[in-house]
Amino acid sequence: MNDTEPQTAGGKVLWHFTMSLDGFVAGPNHEMDWMTTGMSARPGLIDEYVQTTGAVLGGRDGWDVSGDSRPYGGAWKGPIFVLTHHPEDAAPADDVTFLNCGPAEAVRIGLAAAGGKNLEVFSPSIGRQLLERGLIDEIDLHIAPVLLGDGIRLYDNPGGEPIRLHRVGEGAPTAVVNVRYRPNPLTGGSPSDVKDGA
Repeated sequence: MNDTEPQTAGGKVLWHFTMSLDGFVAGPNHEMDWMTTGMSARPGLIDEYVQTTGAVLGGRDGWDVSGDSRPYGGAWKGPIFVLTHHPEDAAPADDVTFLNCGPAEAVRIGLAAAGGKNLEVFSPSIGRQLLERGLIDEIDLHIAPVLLGDGIRLYDNPGGEPIRLHRVGEGAPTAVVNVRYRPNPLTGGSPSDVKDGA
């Protein structure tokens, strides 16, 4: 599978996540430690987002778990907006604004603060709400070679209608993306275990 073209700073609302192969962007309690081992990214990928991101929009659940940790290991500096119904009891931090408004207003505020760069959305539930309102310009995913089995899904909308997407870049926009992985014998699930009847 070819990587996509580098991300550009075009004032986009970008729903951006690293996602497990089975569709989770965080563990059951918003844990992110599964991303720290067993995977790599192409050189320069993090810097690409550091340079193209003007502001970040997240949710209260993720903020309460991650606290004052900054995107991209602290390499990115800029305004962070946390959408919450209870801003009065949120732990304050530098460059963080707690918003108690509708998702569309949060996007307007975030885009204004982004100064022509992208507004990155780091919340599955806010991303879903923005997608339903036609306010997501791109979904930018990094599929990690791991199966979590449980956690916070990127898109969870039981009973909702499917949302059809067009792939960005060259080729047919509705083409299926093919990925191939093999179980890592160091972490269990080795194909040879099955063949040997273990």
